[in-house]
Amino acid sequence: MTNPPVNILIVDDIAHNITALEASLTGPEINLLVADSGTAALDLLLKHEVALAILDVNMPGMNGFELASLMRGSPRTSHVPIIFLTATAQDASRTFRGYEAGAVDFLYKPFDSRILQSKVDVFVQLEQQKRQLAAQLVTTRQMLEANEMLMAVLSHDLRTPLGAVLSSAEYLMRLEASEAVTTTATRIKSSSLRMARMVDQLLNLARLQGGRLQLQPRSIELATLSKSVIDEFATHKDADQIVFVSEGDSAGRWDNDLMWQAISNLISNALHHGEPGGSIVVRVKADTDERIVLSVTNRGVIPAEVVPHLFRAFGVGSVGGRPREGLGLGLHIVREIVHMHGGEVGVQSDEAQGTVFAIELPRAAVRRRGSLSGR
Repeated sequence: MTNPPVNILIVDDIAHNITALEASLTGPEINLLVADSGTAALDLLLKHEVALAILDVNMPGMNGFELASLMRGSPRTSHVPIIFLTATAQDASRTFRGYEAGAVDFLYKPFDSRILQSKVDVFVQLEQQKRQLAAQLVTTRQMLEANEMLMAVLSHDLRTPLGAVLSSAEYLMRLEASEAVTTTATRIKSSSLRMARMVDQLLNLARLQGGRLQLQPRSIELATLSKSVIDEFATHKDADQIVFVSEGDSAGRWDNDLMWQAISNLISNALHHGEPGGSIVVRVKADTDERIVLSVTNRGVIPAEVVPHLFRAFGVGSVGGRPREGLGLGLHIVREIVHMHGGEVGVQSDEAQGTVFAIELPRAAVRRRGSLSGR
């Protein structure tokens, strides 16, 4: 597909000057819009997007400086770069007035057509690059929307058979069947729950990347929320390892559902990757008026070479020698959710203290600009 030509506006009240400009600015990538007065130029600017305006300074009625001022005052044309042409002898105050009016360059007649062509080529290339970036942005947005739609469809369609599998597994577990049947049913239930979490993580990742997962902050107690999340793990075989500690007033404004998921992901990560039999401490420390720290500590050490990759999507395949269960999205989603709230998340791991994941949050969620940009 060929790119449409770039519009260049030339404004001059003298016909042979326009002819000279047209002769200098020829090429398939350029479309010249010609006006012989400031009023005619404004009319063209209302109808066309232009990449550059070449204005004669000395025109009757509305001169080039006045036309430039009007262009700068309109949101539609305020971004259009301007090159002034004048036959008047070079004067510092006049040149300053031209740059003050919005000029990017100032040329004196008679001008060298090669120099003018070179200057115009720069703006043509810039406009072409801007178009390419705009097209890429549209394509990227469409891909993100398609990705999110696919994840939504998959999550919806997968939940139905997963629900049936879970119900069947629970039914088998309640039967007075052999130990082998009960063990198999328990394994089926565990695998189904893990798959359900993967589906949810994929859907949330698609929403995060598409910028469609919006904060809905409300007043909550972080300690109360954390305790509720811990209670959800009551049926986990290692639930008795979880210890909860709260210090200070943990009231603040956050998105309840998103923070629930972040805390749940950290606890699930500790249960799976922590040292078997070791305690897991969930601590909410609120000793300042501005920020609150939530930490999840487990026994075991993460290898130093793994730490830099922990929060990446589809990250490392194992932690501390234990294979990853899932897609490696849990910690990545934690980081994105915390950044959405204007907070920070980090990890420290050594033999003395074990592994500590810590979230530091402002008491009132403040969406960080560009929180989903490349990091």
